[in-house]
Amino acid sequence: MKDDSCIFCKLANGEISTNTLYENERFRVILDASPAAEGHALVIPKEHFANAFEIDDETVAEAAQIAKKVALKMKDVLKPDGINILQNNGEAAGQTVFHYHIHVIPRYVGDDKDVSITWKQNEFTEEEMENIRESLKLE
Repeated sequence: MKDDSCIFCKLANGEISTNTLYENERFRVILDASPAAEGHALVIPKEHFANAFEIDDETVAEAAQIAKKVALKMKDVLKPDGINILQNNGEAAGQTVFHYHIHVIPRYVGDDKDVSITWKQNEFTEEEMENIRESLKLE
């Protein structure tokens, strides 16, 4: 299902011109219009899902496989020192467009002045860790 008010639905379905790297019947991979680094790409499903909580397992698995292929091509062509493959869910996590998508960002030693994907490391007591682990265990 497509959301007519969603810009990423329009990008993924070819209603807006893009720098497309790959397309199949379910996905389009484009260069990000406001890239963090040269080659920064987005893997976008053509069907609308707001985030990882809404997307079905089959589609998210295909998105991950496509992101890996994009990363391998970047590794071969752009020769980055590393690659971030990331996906944000919710405004607090940095999501600005509420259509599921995966960022594939080539990274280079010293580029942290331009690209920042970090967090402050916290410490928890053993008891706190045990409580967290127990509450998050999957059945």
